[in-house]
Amino acid sequence: MKLIERIVERHSLLREWRQDIHSHPELGFQEERTAALVAERLASFGCEVHTSIGGTGVVGTLEAGQGSGSIGLRADMDALPIQEANTFEHRSIHDGRMHACGHDGHTTMLLGAAQYLAETKAFNGRAHFIFQPAEEGLGGAKAMVDDGLFTRFPMDSIFGMHNEPGLEVGRFSIRPGPMMAGGGFFDVTLTGRGAHGAEPQSSADPIVAAAQIVSALQSVVARNVDPQDTAVLSVTRLLAGDAYNVIPDGAIVGGTVRAFQPATLEYLDKRISEITHHIAQGLGVTADYSFRLIFPPLVNEEDATRFAGDVAADIVSEANLDRNGPGIMASEDFSYMLNECPGAYIHIGNSGEVGSCEVHNPGYDFNDEIIPLGATFFARLVENRLSG
Repeated sequence: MKLIERIVERHSLLREWRQDIHSHPELGFQEERTAALVAERLASFGCEVHTSIGGTGVVGTLEAGQGSGSIGLRADMDALPIQEANTFEHRSIHDGRMHACGHDGHTTMLLGAAQYLAETKAFNGRAHFIFQPAEEGLGGAKAMVDDGLFTRFPMDSIFGMHNEPGLEVGRFSIRPGPMMAGGGFFDVTLTGRGAHGAEPQSSADPIVAAAQIVSALQSVVARNVDPQDTAVLSVTRLLAGDAYNVIPDGAIVGGTVRAFQPATLEYLDKRISEITHHIAQGLGVTADYSFRLIFPPLVNEEDATRFAGDVAADIVSEANLDRNGPGIMASEDFSYMLNECPGAYIHIGNSGEVGSCEVHNPGYDFNDEIIPLGATFFARLVENRLSG
């Protein structure tokens, strides 16, 4: 691997930064400590720093030469509401929250790249280092966009990166077009008429309706979505009742849908609504249905994807880059930024070991060994894109 030696020499320091952030996880739009650390370090590098963008977002800007070109690099900062199961020294000090997705590592890699670029300034133009809050389903990317990210910091292209535990260290994966699914959440509140469990004829049973709705929803993807399309519908919430001998007045059903095409997401919303209301009506209960689009599909622009792939291949070799990697049904709100500015998103190998801990798991930890590789990739994006 052709790593930047100056970044490699700082590996121990970058590891300390990453583990410190890991020990102090903050949930979406609450990243006050993390944002302050990021802003302080960017300022110490010599960047122009802007804070409170889209809530707790931070942007550092660095200029070199007289070029008019510009590039954005984005990392996410928030943690998840998960109780950490790890016992190592840098585990979370806060009950009920942890960095279970590697955002501590993403933030550190981008800081490492910014520090190097501020020292060398081996580029010609303007680089924006974007540290985003609230990626985990709370709309941090959209909040930054709505707060004028691209009008206040114009950029020709933007790039993001995420670690992938199932991919070997030293490898990258990317693909043009749809790479990560769009996602939405749905809720169904059923209202019936409660009764004694021994007298069901007196009830309008919301539990029976909920059970039939859950069963019927399993047919939506199997029987309504084109097999050449890709979609997921998962019921993940089913709440009803408090006693063995009471038929309750109400029940709640909820879940998520994922798809690579916006039209497919719209169709899933339509079918869930139709099935829910028809079953409820047939069983004498009422249904209140709502759907929330959380992430649009993440779509990589073709030229930007090729460029990012070329940069990665130059670092790790073409043999260690998958230019047509698999589409991923998980979602990523970097999609909101890609909808406004051409760019690409890439995955960096975090482990690849059999049984390696996946993200969003209480036993997960970011692999500190890949920090120099990720920081090198971010830095080379700037140097190659703004090489004029």
